Amino acid sequence: MDAVTVPAIVRDLGRQPYEPVWHAMQRFTDARDQDSADELWVVEHDPVFTLGQAGKMEHVLAPGDIPVVHVDRGGQVTYHGPGQIVIYPLLDLRRLKIGVRDYVRRIEQAIIDTLAEWNILAERREGAPGVYVADAKIASLGIRVRRGCTFHGLACNMAMDLEPFRRINPCGYQGLRVTSVLDLGGPSSPETMKTRLVAHLARQFGLTPHWEAGRPILAA
Repeated sequence: MDAVTVPAIVRDLGRQPYEPVWHAMQRFTDARDQDSADELWVVEHDPVFTLGQAGKMEHVLAPGDIPVVHVDRGGQVTYHGPGQIVIYPLLDLRRLKIGVRDYVRRIEQAIIDTLAEWNILAERREGAPGVYVADAKIASLGIRVRRGCTFHGLACNMAMDLEPFRRINPCGYQGLRVTSVLDLGGPSSPETMKTRLVAHLARQFGLTPHWEAGRPILAA
């Protein structure tokens, strides 16, 4: 017998500025109840540096014309920009019976399994959330859990300009190298990888994804 899965709505938001999506996630999480469907938001952001709750400005070396936004997720500083796949899982962990540490590991595993489809051997590092290929980081995690429900999420470097990462200490690590799927021989178009990454996330969390054209209201 097939395992029972939970329906989840998948919304592709296209390219968006960071802050409206962040605030929409907050509103969604604050308004949801035990009957609210889980959602996965897939987005590509305009260039922005985000600094987590414990983030230190000393890790922002030379932002230049890229804005720095202080946000309510864990972690230090990272960069979002065009050509990067960002997915925000808005999940009820209590309903899924998943703890926070397990949640992080399942996200990492979904990324690792997705990259393996293009023969990219990726791995996690103990004590340093995210996904790495050799000595370079290819995907970052920054999460927040409120009342047992998640927001923020993951960012995978697909086919993007990596130069802005040199303006920061990525995730608070001086000299940390970053890489991208395209640089490692993966596809140049994000569309295929979006669907595969969502599929692997769904498998990790026991979800049945339903892609919907409708987008959440991003304006306050």
